[in-house]
Amino acid sequence: MRPSTMKAFEFNRALVQKYDRPGPRYTSYPTAPQFHAAFALDDYQQAVAASNHALTPKALSVYIHIPFCQSLCYYCGCHKIITRKTHRAVEYLSYLKREIQMQAALFDRARPLTQLHLGGGTPTYLDDGQLADLMDCLAQGFSLDTSDRHEFSIEVDPRTISVERIHNLRGLGFNRLSFGVQDFDADVQAAVNRVQSEEQIVQLVSAAREAQFKSISVDLIYGLPLQTVASFDVTLGKLIALRPDRVAAYSYAHLPTQIRAQRMIRPEDMPPPERKLELLELTIRRLTEAGYVYIGMDHFALPDDELALARANGTLQRNFQGYSTHADCDLIGLGVSAIGKVGDSYSQSVKELSQYYARIDAGLLPVQRGYRLNADDVLRRDVINGLMCHGRIDFAGVEAGHAIRFTEYFAQALSRLDEQVADGLLHIQDDGVQLLPQGQLMVRSVAMAFDAYLGGQQKGQFSRTV
Repeated sequence: MRPSTMKAFEFNRALVQKYDRPGPRYTSYPTAPQFHAAFALDDYQQAVAASNHALTPKALSVYIHIPFCQSLCYYCGCHKIITRKTHRAVEYLSYLKREIQMQAALFDRARPLTQLHLGGGTPTYLDDGQLADLMDCLAQGFSLDTSDRHEFSIEVDPRTISVERIHNLRGLGFNRLSFGVQDFDADVQAAVNRVQSEEQIVQLVSAAREAQFKSISVDLIYGLPLQTVASFDVTLGKLIALRPDRVAAYSYAHLPTQIRAQRMIRPEDMPPPERKLELLELTIRRLTEAGYVYIGMDHFALPDDELALARANGTLQRNFQGYSTHADCDLIGLGVSAIGKVGDSYSQSVKELSQYYARIDAGLLPVQRGYRLNADDVLRRDVINGLMCHGRIDFAGVEAGHAIRFTEYFAQALSRLDEQVADGLLHIQDDGVQLLPQGQLMVRSVAMAFDAYLGGQQKGQFSRTV
């Protein structure tokens, strides 16, 4: 089967509405609800040792969680700490450096660190000196890839950074930036307590280009309070004029009973459910008409961006940070709540700052829970990744890699797709499963057919699939 060509497709609102069900985002398989506390520190250490002694040890990727924010964005469901007491970052950084040293001692120094991502919270809560200190610590512990082929990225809150700081980040080795914009509309910004000027964002994006960042990404959110089709159309026009290399357009999940910050949003300001579909349809139309390639899920990229090229040539991958061209690495999670993937295992650190400090003070890594994949998990992960990244499953490739007969092993899963086949979301052929253009938006619901753990009450733990 040939890789799916990402042709333009008609937005079928009835189908989108039909398949807009709760389901995993599949940044991992099995997904986080399967992580458990029985996976302990010794399991993690064994996974690292096995990865070091693999026939061809993988390159390393590092995710660092910076939990601090100066102010509360009412929509945010991330793990964060709201504080203007900057000395807390000083304390956190001191513990983070100790964790880096402990993790570095476990991994073979010959393995290059080719991917780095700082997320939050607000990574730019740290000042330039603190970020330089952090990068120095990483360089002391790991073999950083110093060529510009590496992928070192940082999430940026435009309210916390200047043009000068953009250039300083480039000097520290970062070559990718992700700007959190969400919406340019002043009323929407006020409703979610995230006010930032268009002029400020334009200046920062321009500075990033002057500093020769390899990729500039902008995040938007649709479904926020006070958003209308007309107002979001203006936001999309301003975004397209900026011409970022990548765009992530996320669906806002309003869950005020579960996320305390969202209770600050006035219920009467929330758009009706049908408007979210209108906003999604508008976003896809405007971005694709402007020349962006729909990568999958919430992501779009310009045709010459690495993500679009990887989507076209079949090398696109997926990890906890989303779509990537460097995802086939062992991922080390650093900081509170951070998730890692080493070998066929996942691990997550403690979520409370006090617990994190206590573990480090005791000379222990802060691993709290995790999961070790079995053979069936690895098989299903490969199948789901094929769908999520390439829009297809090649039976022969899966059979050769896992010594199974696909149609026999997955007979029940394939039967679950009868409805999606009838609705024109995919073809099931003799040699594989092919996602059709109409099914691109519903890929999560297709992938769910191959998930061995879904069922019962677990569905409610996930966001809606569209």
